[in-house]
Amino acid sequence: MPDFLLELRSEEIPARMQAGARASLDKLFREQMAAAGVAVGAVTVYSTPRRLALIARDLPLATEAVSEELKGPKVGAPPQALEGFLRKTGLTADQLVERNGVLFAVTEKPGRATKDVLAEAIPAICRAFPWPKSMRWGAASISTESLRWVRPLSGIVAILGDELVDCAVGAIRSGLVTLGHRFHHPDAITIGGADDYVAKLRACHVLVDHAEREAMVRDQARAAAAAAGLTLVEDEGLVIENAGLTEWPVPLLGRFDEDYLAVPPETIQLTARTNQKYFICRDAQGQLANAFICTANIAATDGGAAIVAGNRKVLAARLSDARFFWEQDRKTPLSVHAEKLARITFHEKLGTVADKVERVAKLARWLVESGVVGASPLPFRGGAGGGGSPDQSGADGAHPHPNPSPEGEGLDRARLADLAEQAARLCKADLVTEMVGEFPELQGLMGGYYARAEGLPDAVADAIRDHYKPVGQGDEVPTAPVTVAVALADKLDTLRSFFAIDEKPTGSKDPFALRRAALGMIRIITENGLRLPLIGAATSAQAEPVEAHAPALAHDLLAFFADRLKVQQKEAGVRHDLIDAVFALGGEDDLVRLLARVHALQAFVGTEDGANLLAGYKRAANILKKEEWQAAALSYTPEPEEKALIDALDSAGPRADKALAAEDFAGAMAALATLRGPIDAFFDKVTVNDADPAKRCARLELLDQFRAAVHKVADFSRIEG
Repeated sequence: MPDFLLELRSEEIPARMQAGARASLDKLFREQMAAAGVAVGAVTVYSTPRRLALIARDLPLATEAVSEELKGPKVGAPPQALEGFLRKTGLTADQLVERNGVLFAVTEKPGRATKDVLAEAIPAICRAFPWPKSMRWGAASISTESLRWVRPLSGIVAILGDELVDCAVGAIRSGLVTLGHRFHHPDAITIGGADDYVAKLRACHVLVDHAEREAMVRDQARAAAAAAGLTLVEDEGLVIENAGLTEWPVPLLGRFDEDYLAVPPETIQLTARTNQKYFICRDAQGQLANAFICTANIAATDGGAAIVAGNRKVLAARLSDARFFWEQDRKTPLSVHAEKLARITFHEKLGTVADKVERVAKLARWLVESGVVGASPLPFRGGAGGGGSPDQSGADGAHPHPNPSPEGEGLDRARLADLAEQAARLCKADLVTEMVGEFPELQGLMGGYYARAEGLPDAVADAIRDHYKPVGQGDEVPTAPVTVAVALADKLDTLRSFFAIDEKPTGSKDPFALRRAALGMIRIITENGLRLPLIGAATSAQAEPVEAHAPALAHDLLAFFADRLKVQQKEAGVRHDLIDAVFALGGEDDLVRLLARVHALQAFVGTEDGANLLAGYKRAANILKKEEWQAAALSYTPEPEEKALIDALDSAGPRADKALAAEDFAGAMAALATLRGPIDAFFDKVTVNDADPAKRCARLELLDQFRAAVHKVADFSRIEG
């Protein structure tokens, strides 16, 4: 069974599009073969800047003959129906086959040579190719029906076994000839088939396997850095990009002027990476070295000296610009930069960025003054009502999980609040600087550098630098009190402001990244153990447009946080139905307390006692749902099993209440566990729907008391299973 080779050669394919192009070529080829009935074995797809290549192993020489049948009208159907069916199939009445009173059109299709199938498939693949961006070229481009490709398509190699698959795509006809490396071997190369394709191109300085080129870039860049006594800063995205820019990659190390190291290292790295696709290196002390690694597309006769010299000049120009921005921006204090934010619209309904900064500053101060964030948090009473207010007395409301306070020790609350407000008022100032204008990725980071260079307190500089964190799942979570206050305030303002103007995420659309803001808040709150009452936070430090929508806003935000919490906790193995069960209690808006309750609940329902108690609860709830009762006016002597359940409830209820008040949720579950035996015995021995009305009502009331006791911990009706 022969192998098939397809090469589509063009001008340079952007590196960022090559992975998608490989996947598209594989998919389109398989679809075309499946539609023609050609069985496909292993398929390998390669890419270089100048070509896409596909090798399919063990294709059959021909497709098998197939019989197709189309169901028609019943025998005796009106003549019009039969005539319409015959026109559709192109057959005559005597060619139809009758089966169980129904007419069928049976068509025998002979097998086709695979080479003919491929000759039709290749043009179809090319015309259906889904490039993110494509172009037309040449005289044919006058017509909108002309071929579109990412860059002008210049050659097609199509070989089945050792035979040419003759086809044409526009004005380009398939052949056996390709081209080698643009500089090392620009002459034509005749390909014999799939078996010698990779080897022949390698001999002509073209490595068609993208994975091999990536490994070469990765390994040789490390080796070049090590030879100079340096360590390569690993960057897998840059490895892939350099491999996508070259057909014969040769990493080379160069040096730039040490004076540029006075510029923040992130600026140097971003300049080298974004503008020039260079790697950077660190010295033995872990500091940024004045070295870069570029990837040439040629094995130069001078060892790459001229290439390095040229790249050094280009990088020097880029670094000179970065140094200019750095020096110019520092001439103006951040507070003056911040004044320019009044000229930048944040959102047409939410005012300017300066308006947002004002809201964030008020929220940051509130978070500190209310005891949510700080070195010495006020004890927080977090009852189920959960609006949240600090306990000013400091007596018996002290919480067993005080807020952490790294870098905040020794700072009184007033000083901490001042620092948080100062950082919040300056946190967006770098948006109007030259450096961030050139590199938007550095927002926040550059503000921290400018604040430190200006002599502002380290806590303020750190908060400005890190207030966007955490940005993604793997990003670190701030822990310093001032940073936590500003980061929380920024995300909280974004959420409640956009919810207030009804700009909520819908489906997959989230243009203002509100889901990311909520996930960031959840991580800051839970990983720092902060006791933030979400309902209170949604309406605190009010400002337009929040104030006008405060009541509905709190409800909507709490529901939104519930959904995000389920997404975030799913990866941690927490069941979504248990989160629903706790949220369903109503008023629970302290995420730390809520998750502690959920974790205890998950541990409990995983035990035998928990599973049996859940089964007993569901049975009781089903009975209560079906029955209606009123308080019994008659008295009677309860059965022993009823008395045992009454006694168990009298004991477990207060114990659970005491444990819940202390936020000892495991203790509350343990108290509920004592109900498992009595409720099992009750259902085993007692008839709830007794003929005696007094007994029936009393037993239903007892089940209602049992359900109410369980509901103190969670709404068990929301628990699956």
